[in-house]
Amino acid sequence: MNPFSIESSTAKEAVFMNKVYAWMSGALLITAFVAWWAATTPAFLQILYPPQGGINKIVFYGLIGAELGLVIWLSARIQQMTAEKASLLFVLYSVLNGLTMSTIFLLYTSASISSTFFITAGTFGAMSFYGYTTKKDLTSWGNLLFMALIGLIIATVVNMFLQSAMMYYILNYVGVIVFVGLTAYDTQKIKRMAGQLNSEEDAKKGAIMGALTLYLDFINLFLYLLRLFGDRK
Repeated sequence: MNPFSIESSTAKEAVFMNKVYAWMSGALLITAFVAWWAATTPAFLQILYPPQGGINKIVFYGLIGAELGLVIWLSARIQQMTAEKASLLFVLYSVLNGLTMSTIFLLYTSASISSTFFITAGTFGAMSFYGYTTKKDLTSWGNLLFMALIGLIIATVVNMFLQSAMMYYILNYVGVIVFVGLTAYDTQKIKRMAGQLNSEEDAKKGAIMGALTLYLDFINLFLYLLRLFGDRK
């Protein structure tokens, strides 16, 4: 008899969400360690920042392209993968993200990175708790937040050419609001996912996708807060 099938819905949700948060926390630790390692390793810095000056755009954008390709592939093909393969790809993604995020250690003070991380953790935890416990249906938030996210991305690209300082700060505040809302919405959506899982294999893969979703919410919230409140070197 499969013990997963006889658990109550509440117990099933709790077990599933514990797995989601465990994977997410592990990925964040990997990203933080890799980012710190890369920022303190001269050999890597010489590759990312060659002696002739400036960032090596081929390497930097190559890493970003690899991240995007990996997360799109994982999201689209996870049902055709084993849970073990999905977990390895998630770990690989967190490593690649750590390499690209190593630049924040070169731009911001360690104190402001640490304080912003704890602010992000507190904000994320509060909104995730709300999304997990609220009886209100947050489905309507999803459409609004998705449209806001698309607008945010387009406006950010436009401001890369305009270089408006005022728009830069406005977009960062909007980004904080969007990912605060997405944290609550995604948590509720992931919690409901537990009731649709019929096997241990599905539960493992569902936990990976849930962790990836909340991981991205956390990382983006952290970066937007850092741009607003971080002390540059």
